[in-house]
Amino acid sequence: MQIEIITEDDLRQFKAELLNEIKDIVKPQEKAKDWLKSAEVRKMLNISPGTLQNLRINRTLRHTKIGGMMYYKLEDITRLLEGGLQ
Repeated sequence: MQIEIITEDDLRQFKAELLNEIKDIVKPQEKAKDWLKSAEVRKMLNISPGTLQNLRINRTLRHTKIGGMMYYKLEDITRLLEGGLQ
């Protein structure tokens, strides 16, 4: 029976490789969600349906209506949270 010794450098290298693989797996899922529904936006911003409607009416938050459903771009919501959407 052969004994193999694992060093701290081996563990660090394994950790880096594992993290890179996890990032590669998770990254495509993040990109797939460019548009959010009203319920997701309300949850993200912690606001009521009426407040979200006011954001639409005031044109503070752009939206797209498809078949009765409202959709919002994730980048617009991010800009709103950062205070840069006008």
